[in-house]
Amino acid sequence: MVWDDLFTPAELDALERHGDSLMPQKAAIAAPTGDDDAVRITQVAWIANSPAAAPFYEKLAGAVRHLNSRFYRYDVTGLETLQYTVYHADQGGHYHWHMDYGIHNPRPRKISMTLQLTDPARYEGGDLQFQAGHTTASAPRRRGALIAFPSFILHRVTPVTAGTRKSLVAWAAGPDFR
Repeated sequence: MVWDDLFTPAELDALERHGDSLMPQKAAIAAPTGDDDAVRITQVAWIANSPAAAPFYEKLAGAVRHLNSRFYRYDVTGLETLQYTVYHADQGGHYHWHMDYGIHNPRPRKISMTLQLTDPARYEGGDLQFQAGHTTASAPRRRGALIAFPSFILHRVTPVTAGTRKSLVAWAAGPDFR
């Protein structure tokens, strides 16, 4: 699902400023492989649900309620801490095929969301792609596009080859699927 214009340009700017102020650090992966850079090269910062971030959480929680009631109908209980994600071309930024639903989470992630923060003219590569059977589909790159999908869908971010790509990642979690 794609939701355009959930956030205004001023809100997107504020999200980016807030994320940059947190000093993103090199991301780790849940199950280390010994060659983590082959899987993921990303900078991340965690945006806690503070008074400064509450409007972002509220807007995303509303989007989850709407999308879930209309399309997914999963048993979800709330959002995890928001992840501000930065992919730099000069670092080879990418994230290989993975799912967000897994055994490393205390509550299963059910709906994953990526909010595109960077104007696509400011970077090359960095496509959010999904594996759908024998087909690979790419998500829209428009700034402000919120892409929502079931957390058990295989997806990746292709290597950023020029510039920097920034996004906000959120997960709606809940009890085990039954």
